[in-house]
Amino acid sequence: MATSSLPARTGSGLIAGVVLAGGLARRMGGGDKSLLKLGDRTILDSVLERLSGQVDLIALNANGDPSRFERPGLPVVPDTFPGRCGPLAGVLAGMDWAHSEQAEHIVTVAADTPYFPRTLVAGLMASREIEGRPIALAASTRSGRRNLHPTFGFWPVELRESLRDSLSRGIRKVVDWTEIHGAAIANFEFGEFDPFFNINTPDDLELARRRGRAVEESGASPSQQGERKGDSGSGIEKLN
Repeated sequence: MATSSLPARTGSGLIAGVVLAGGLARRMGGGDKSLLKLGDRTILDSVLERLSGQVDLIALNANGDPSRFERPGLPVVPDTFPGRCGPLAGVLAGMDWAHSEQAEHIVTVAADTPYFPRTLVAGLMASREIEGRPIALAASTRSGRRNLHPTFGFWPVELRESLRDSLSRGIRKVVDWTEIHGAAIANFEFGEFDPFFNINTPDDLELARRRGRAVEESGASPSQQGERKGDSGSGIEKLN
């Protein structure tokens, strides 16, 4: 288990982690990408290990037969909005589950991104507090270039009815909905390896395996090799 990166909180309530695993994995031939092997463990194992030290409780958002994941103590939460509506439906399902667990916020991560930063939650919370925004999204930056990763976000559970209403009105893109409420962007600087690298193809999987072996040999995690400068990271930007 990783050392917790969760910052001290006073009166902010529980933070629930939600792993978004609702993609169809067409470029991988279908099935669950998160159950593919990275060395002696699955992609999902890596994701859960990184997230578990940063949040108070975790659920997996996935549709279909939940028994295929077989993780004791890991709730599998299906979409609560009908139809395949993309990541926002997973965010809503996570919010609905978190509400039942009396959590006030959720942090979402993608199930196909095994090396995201161990300081993800701390960075998202810092950006949100600095900008005074209700939502925060993650971005990776290098040499002045930024890639936004909207499935990695910090979300207030109290916005779940707003999200449900927006989905019913046809909103599907994450940034289209976050613009309604305002979102800060937490910029995670990296060197050679982007910690938000996600696995979409067999070639990506092989690359992730090689990087994982290199990390094990060096004794460091990819996110530690290319993370934010200082304790709370580099620049924070507004989304709108």
